[in-house]
Amino acid sequence: MKRLNKINIVLILLCITISFAQQTPAPKQTKDIAIVGATAHIGNGEVIENSIIVFGNGKIKNVLDASKPNAITLQAMDIIDAKGKHVYPGFIVSNGTLGLVEVDAVKASNDLSEMGTYNPHIRSIIAYNAESKVIESMRPNGVLLGQVVPRGGRITGTSSIVQYDAWNWEDAAIKTDDGIHINWPNSFSRGRWWLGEDPGLKPNKDYAKQVKELTDYFNEAKSYSKGDSKERNLPFEAMTGLFDGSKQLYINVDDEKGITDAVNFAKSQGFLKITIVGAYQAGNIGNFLKQNSVSVMLQRVHTRPELEDHDYDYTFKLAKKLVDAGVLVSLETSGQMERMNSRNLPFYAGTTVAYGLTKEQALQLITQNAAKILGIDDMYGTLEVGKSATLFISEGDALDMRTNQLIHAFIDGRNISLETHQTELWKRYSNKYIQQD
Repeated sequence: MKRLNKINIVLILLCITISFAQQTPAPKQTKDIAIVGATAHIGNGEVIENSIIVFGNGKIKNVLDASKPNAITLQAMDIIDAKGKHVYPGFIVSNGTLGLVEVDAVKASNDLSEMGTYNPHIRSIIAYNAESKVIESMRPNGVLLGQVVPRGGRITGTSSIVQYDAWNWEDAAIKTDDGIHINWPNSFSRGRWWLGEDPGLKPNKDYAKQVKELTDYFNEAKSYSKGDSKERNLPFEAMTGLFDGSKQLYINVDDEKGITDAVNFAKSQGFLKITIVGAYQAGNIGNFLKQNSVSVMLQRVHTRPELEDHDYDYTFKLAKKLVDAGVLVSLETSGQMERMNSRNLPFYAGTTVAYGLTKEQALQLITQNAAKILGIDDMYGTLEVGKSATLFISEGDALDMRTNQLIHAFIDGRNISLETHQTELWKRYSNKYIQQD
């Protein structure tokens, strides 16, 4: 009897494991594939209305205009007839936390941050859960790549970039330890209304002190990188890439003064790769950012204005302001329920079209621009010969939630599954109601 109970327990645990596991990652591409007749959105602003895209061994071999004479034969290939459909590069989530938390209310599934103030040596990639069911729900909207970023503290840690169809973090990683992330001190703060304080904005009296502490820490790390210390300091060691130019510095800051101070700080340290994350008031200083070659990961488009004198559509217009100023801009999705909301990335980009950008400019925010900022544009972000065949085919406009219906998606040429827990439930209950009819 005890033996039967043990067997039952094992079977129950196995069923639970299977129900929560992601689908098996797609196998490597073994045969060339040609997508014929689709409108190809290259990701760099170019559009080919009637295209032929050929890829093999995970790389794009040809991107052609089918309306022009081409010396190419499609024999011995798998051909996808995509007439009337659209093909896009895989979308990229910047400054994301997908794979670090599965269920917010379950502490054991939360590996978002570490204790302490200065944690540059914390590597988010180690905690990345490639089998997250939240991750698989990104793929049906064309979100195929993302940056995994730790949170918490003044220096939050080191990020990496992954693709969303893998067995484990080693298989998922396409660029490890790409940059260090810091939270810049707030130059202003709001009073705590629940303690009877004025809820309005007021200067942070500790701002100068906090900036000095951060500057001192960076100066110590720079001295360590130049020295020959016999005693290892892992946090300082992790920051070496900032000083030799191999890592990007990502600075989370929203207010105009903070952005200006942060850029001047980074320049004084000699950093060449600087990205402002959030950048709520960056629209006021676009020329300053352009002159200093600073890129921006712009906060979630679908947010309310923070200040009383800002227009209701202030956040919708920010991307247009920065693009017009010549700033390299991508979109990020941090904030409330950010892992779930990451699947809405293409629709955030679509909103910027309604507020001034062209569709191809908006597309660049989540393809080419994101790839450039993350340093992966040599292989991802556009549909160009020699780059990774990470792309998808949609029935309609991928920036429109009504028509973005994917029929195929590929990561490095692998034909990945578009099934999710949600699609399984839809099929189950749609069949139930059909039977009842």
